[in-house]
Amino acid sequence: MSSGSVGAGTKTDGAAGRHRVLTMDAGLLAVFSGTLFLSALLLFSVQPMFAKMVLPQLGGSPSVWAVSTCFFQAVLLAGYCYAHVLNRFVDWRLAPGVHLAVLVAAFMALPIALPGGLSDPPSEGAAAWLIGVLAIGVGLPFFAVSANAPLLQAWFSRTGSQHAADPYFLYGASNLGSLLALLAYPIAIEPVIGLQVQASLWTTGFFLLAVSIAASALVMLNFAPARVSATSLVARDFSGETPTVGRVLSWIFYAAVPSGLLVAFTTHLSTDIAAAPFLWVIPLAIFLATFVVVFRERALVPMGSVTLLQPAAVLLALMSLVSVRFEWWHASIVTFAAFLLTTLVAHRRLYDERPDARHLTGFYLWMSFGGMLGGLFAAIVAPQVFNATYELPLLLIAGMMCRPGAMAPIDKPVLRRLALVATVGGLILLTGFGLMASGKREFAWMLANIIMPFAAVPLLLWRHDARSQAAVVAVLVAVVVMLPSMLNRGEPVRSFFGVHRIIETPDGQIRRLAHGTTSHGAERLIGLDGRPVSRPVPATYYHPFSPMAKAVDVARENHDGQRVFRAGIVGLGIGSMACYAKEREVWRFFEIDQAVVDIATNPKRFRFLSTCQPNPDIVLGDARLTVAKEAGASFDYLQIDAFSSDSVPTHLLTVEAIGLYLDKLSRDGVLAVHVSNRHLDLAPVAAAAAKAHDGAQVAIVRSMDAGAMPEDMGSIVVIVTKSPAVFSAFREWRDTEVVASATVPAWTDDYSDILSALRRHYGW
Repeated sequence: MSSGSVGAGTKTDGAAGRHRVLTMDAGLLAVFSGTLFLSALLLFSVQPMFAKMVLPQLGGSPSVWAVSTCFFQAVLLAGYCYAHVLNRFVDWRLAPGVHLAVLVAAFMALPIALPGGLSDPPSEGAAAWLIGVLAIGVGLPFFAVSANAPLLQAWFSRTGSQHAADPYFLYGASNLGSLLALLAYPIAIEPVIGLQVQASLWTTGFFLLAVSIAASALVMLNFAPARVSATSLVARDFSGETPTVGRVLSWIFYAAVPSGLLVAFTTHLSTDIAAAPFLWVIPLAIFLATFVVVFRERALVPMGSVTLLQPAAVLLALMSLVSVRFEWWHASIVTFAAFLLTTLVAHRRLYDERPDARHLTGFYLWMSFGGMLGGLFAAIVAPQVFNATYELPLLLIAGMMCRPGAMAPIDKPVLRRLALVATVGGLILLTGFGLMASGKREFAWMLANIIMPFAAVPLLLWRHDARSQAAVVAVLVAVVVMLPSMLNRGEPVRSFFGVHRIIETPDGQIRRLAHGTTSHGAERLIGLDGRPVSRPVPATYYHPFSPMAKAVDVARENHDGQRVFRAGIVGLGIGSMACYAKEREVWRFFEIDQAVVDIATNPKRFRFLSTCQPNPDIVLGDARLTVAKEAGASFDYLQIDAFSSDSVPTHLLTVEAIGLYLDKLSRDGVLAVHVSNRHLDLAPVAAAAAKAHDGAQVAIVRSMDAGAMPEDMGSIVVIVTKSPAVFSAFREWRDTEVVASATVPAWTDDYSDILSALRRHYGW
């Protein structure tokens, strides 16, 4: 009886102790998971917020986000380096005090805002200027928050939790906060809350984060290993050895590839719709979601299926870079699939190669270094080295090298396959070069189109040999890069603002300028009668019967004649509008991209300026900044026609922007805002911004006699004037809608809603 009583008591004590351990473990997980969640929430909400603040300074270019991403990756690396040094070389009992001091210093730099007395960005070196603004405006707070992920995981590994030996799952969990921030920004934050309120809320969140980190530090100090080491259970049998150089290099590589793809795909996506946080956050959210999916013992998706589908997605993405049959959205879908699957594969390899918890901060340090290298390559190096976006296919090759077995030793069967791939690839390229040399470029393009589908055969047959599959993809990339394709069509000219292409039709009759998939002007070289055209005639959006051309006539007819007629054109393009200028008139062009100026002023490329205005008056810089320097009431006609591919920079359509334009118009002046777009319904937005100003008469003109010439295109133009007499002329135009009142909320410098414009266009 006595013995049985003792036994029962021991069993009861053991159950109670186990319950206490589980309760303690749940509390530890709640504290650290909650702190990491809040940290990630702040870390990834500040990125689109500050990028949106600085976007108007650089013409709304998609490169703003690419460079910003590169900067944030560099600061993230600095934060991880700081966390590694703090974890390795500072006594763990003192480390929390050091980190809290850093948080206090960062708090003194809040709220987040553009630096005071900000100078105009230079015409050359805009990327360096942007990095400086980012460093001053958000550098210290971002640095302080960026260190939390590895640091808190290292602290958790000291708590004695049963999960402490393998805390990497917390990294995947913390990315839920990042994912929520990125998804909430375009849906619940950007359309509802202005930038100033966003900055204030972020400051409050930062204060709460500092309190949470202090609580986490107290928990770590209270549950140090000396107190609870007996309750710790090892979740994985790590060797504990110091990682080799080869293993560290693999961490860098597996992190660099998806990071570079993130930048390349984001630029591809945002070029043709809008340079706006709404579109920037989608690829980044997917990127972070892959960590949630694979940074765990058992991935949430079957990785066998992922590795099987990756080559097919890469093949389709490369086909979209060759074939003209892929519409924009087709190309975006297949490229997205390649980006997603490659990122899943690479991030899973990172997880599989993770070291034990003693080397946790070093692992994240090298991982961050790889991420920075990938972003640096895609955002900074590639635009300087390549005249087209070759970084995308090159990164797809690298993504194939992330597949399991891709780095394995090469045996004889694999060597034979590689030799076969090299031989066939060489023959294809030689044939293509021969066709181009003989002037049969279109046949070389057909060859590239034919080769792509047949590549599916070896990719399928060799699905268990990652090395041979990577070799096949390398040949396909060489075909895309070296033979005629959508990627290298025409004469590409690359700048910070994207890739401009000078493209001539196969029959040599028309030459046009394209950015992305959008035409920005065309010149007819051979007339319909088969003879060379002596004097160029504006076409596409600018043909003689277009709203913009006719608006110039209305402004000229209502000019008082007391002084010289003055016109301002924002967006030079190929200089089409210059041919509507008359003698003794003053026309001034505003252009942000020096590359566009070089193209338009070169008569070997386009002749509008050299023929109609040999000495053009061109002001270089962002329109909001340069137009603001003009005298009030100085323009009789002002045209806003700034595009980056098919996207209109949002900061040029705000209430403040329209107010600036109206201030520069003469009493009877006319403002024409070109808002044609394949993806966004921007006419109501510009009209609402104009109607916010007293006395503004507004009309929306939807094309006028488009198709009068084969290369003509329809257009949508918002006409604004404060003169009722002048406005009466526009009322008589066909296809004109007089705007009595705003139908959508007006955008401001503090508020914009790209998502609603997208919904209206597609009828969602």
